[in-house]
Formats: sequence, structure tokens, C-alpha cells
Amino acid sequence: MIVLSRVISVIIGYFCGCILFGYFYSKRRNEDITKMGSGNAGTTNIMRNYGWKAALITFLGDVLKVVVAMLIVSVIFGRIYPEHLVALKLYAGAGAVFGHNHPFYMPKFKGGKGIACTAGILLGFCPVEIPVCLGLFVLAVALTRYVSLGSILVCVSFFVQTVVFSEFGILSIDVARRPEIYVLAAIIMLSGVIRHKDNIKRLLAGNENKFAFK
Repeated sequence: MIVLSRVISVIIGYFCGCILFGYFYSKRRNEDITKMGSGNAGTTNIMRNYGWKAALITFLGDVLKVVVAMLIVSVIFGRIYPEHLVALKLYAGAGAVFGHNHPFYMPKFKGGKGIACTAGILLGFCPVEIPVCLGLFVLAVALTRYVSLGSILVCVSFFVQTVVFSEFGILSIDVARRPEIYVLAAIIMLSGVIRHKDNIKRLLAGNENKFAFK
């Protein structure tokens, strides 16, 4: 039953993650964001095509759907497996990232890149990690104007902080369950980095698209 609870948590997260707010926003305007700009259904491409208000709606929606997935898991398993709840919430978060990146109803299962969803994991799993992740993102974008670089740093910082805060007892994770948490955090990090593989190639080549603050 413990294994089943993890499977259920991933499934709950996946279907919550499949709700692509950017995609449905564009559909309301009789357009398809996946055929505009970078073709990504995430916040950055929405901002470039529809402006900051649409981007804010998309970002908040993609953050909150992860938090909702974690809350659902907490309600279902909180009393049954309280000692496993931290891990179950992270399973839900990982499922949400996968659902956002690979929704079942999109062509070639292509969705977003999971950065807003990772922010949702930070909010629902370990809010104390938010300042460093946010600081790195803002600093990277402000200095380089590369949103992709800031996004990659968020993913890496999430993993590093999860390990550090766990080892120092800031995250209340039993020693026996820490390896499982670390593996999940690593999977989430790698998922975000892999979805940015084309951006990484352009960054290395020096021709990555820069964000225009105007």
C-alpha cells in the first residue's frame, strides 16, 4: 500500500500538471501558443506573445496546480501515512512537472519546461528554498537577460538546497527516507535541465535569445 500511495501521488500530480494554462489562454483567443514564438506553452513564450498580464496568469496557474496536487495528496494520505507525507508530496510534484512537460493530449506530448511547476514544488514542499532560487533567477536574468540560464539555476538550486536543508535538519525528513527524497529532487532537476537542452546549446554557441525588459 505504501508503494501504491506513491503511484497514486504521481498520477494525481500528472493530471494536475497536464492543465496548461498558457495553452488554454491562447485557445481562448482562437490561437495556439505552441505555433507561436518558441512553441513553448510556458510563461516566457506567453509573455513574449501576449504581455505580462497573460504571463502572470499563466505563471500563477502553473504554480498553483502543483500546490493543489500536493494538497490533494495531503488530504488523502496525511492521516494514513504521516511519516511518508513529505515524500508523497514530492512524488506529486514530480508527477505535476512530468504532466506539464508531457501532457497526454498535446502533439508529441510536448508541453512546457516545468520551471513554474518547480516554483510550485518550492512553495508546497520547502518554502525556505524560495529566496535563494528567486535571487539566482533574478540575478541571472538581470545580468545576462537569459531567462533560460535563470531557469536552469533554479532547477539546480532546488536540488542542492533540498540536500543541504535535509542534512542540516531544516527539512524534517527521516534519515532513512533522505535517499528517496534526493533521487526525486534529482529527477525534477534533470527534467528541467533536459527540457532546456536546446537553450543550453544556444547558450554555449552564444546565440541564445535574450529577454527584452521593455
